[in-house]
Amino acid sequence: MKKVQLREICHARSGDKGFHANIGLIVYDKKNYELIREQVTPERVRSLFQDSVKGEVKRYELPRMGALNFVLRDALDGGATRTLTLDGYGKVLSSVLLSLEVEVPEE
Repeated sequence: MKKVQLREICHARSGDKGFHANIGLIVYDKKNYELIREQVTPERVRSLFQDSVKGEVKRYELPRMGALNFVLRDALDGGATRTLTLDGYGKVLSSVLLSLEVEVPEE
């Protein structure tokens, strides 16, 4: 097995839902879906964002699409219209998630 960043096997989209952020993680090849389902857990995502996410991280599985959807509660400091942070819409969160390393087969 070797370690790669998620961006090598997935793409992602993120955005705001008021106070909460939403990140969709989609595999390029469905053969990698089980791999990310096993390794990209809500706990691991929560740990990656540490203090940025004040609430729970909930994961929704979409196996037929080869996707996982994460809802990060209380991640946007009041949402786009209230926060003073640079990324009030949470658009950069998908890039951060894509930097997470996972183990994949050598081939």
